[in-house]
Formats: sequence, C-alpha cells, structure tokens
Amino acid sequence: MNVLPDSQQTYPAPYLLPFSRLGAPDIGYITVVESLTHLPFAIARTFWTYFTPESIVRGRHAHYRTEQVLVALAGRIIVTTEQPDGTLDTFRLESPDTGLYIPPNVWHTMQYSHTAVQLVLTSTAYDEGDYIRDYEQFRKTWRTH
Repeated sequence: MNVLPDSQQTYPAPYLLPFSRLGAPDIGYITVVESLTHLPFAIARTFWTYFTPESIVRGRHAHYRTEQVLVALAGRIIVTTEQPDGTLDTFRLESPDTGLYIPPNVWHTMQYSHTAVQLVLTSTAYDEGDYIRDYEQFRKTWRTH
C-alpha cells in the first residue's frame, strides 16, 4: 500500500552539502558526519552500492516521505533530479566530503563510474510502499498545477 505524501510538509530543492575535511595530503583525510549537526534529518537507515556497471542507470524513483543524502565515497556518480515543477538538475558527486540532499518529492537517477562506492543516508527505514517507481505516478502524485 502506498503512503500518501504529507501535504503540510514542505521540502527544499535538492542541494549539495559540504562536509568537513580534516587532514592534509601527506597524512590523508577524515570526514565526520553527525546526523543532527550536519544533516537535515536523523539517520534511520544507511546503505551503500558498489561495482555498478557504468551502463546501468539506477534509481528511477521518488519517495513519498523518505529524505536522503547521497555521497560518492569513491569514484564518480552523476545524479539527475526532477522536481515536481519539472525542474531538472544534474549533480556530479566525486568527493567524499560532499553529499547531495534529495527530498521525498524528487525523481532521481544515478549513473556510476565502475569504481564508485555510494553511501546513502535516509530519514526512514526501508518500506517498499514509500517508493514511487512509475514515472507517471510520480507526476500525478506531486503535480503542482
């Protein structure tokens, strides 16, 4: 059963989140993310993807409620987002000290370099009913006019 979007909640457009980068080239770096300090939500789920063939486009969905931050821990990830008003944006993630915030109402796709490792932090636990996997259903659900 699909979960209806919270019509009272408003979300920002997708945006890049810079994270701290501590260290130096001669000793290496560390980046720390403390959920309530650095993220717009508390982390409920964490997962990562890797060894995705470059010919594969992943994602192709939106969420009713889940907020996400995507981070390219290694390699390159090209993320294309579409907002309900039709605004398209393309983000190039290739540094582990930068995340991409994606709100619930945004259709998104990802394409990876073969060496890419993507970390995903989400605001909710996995629930198949939270996914909108059909593009026309996304447009119908989030239509603003």
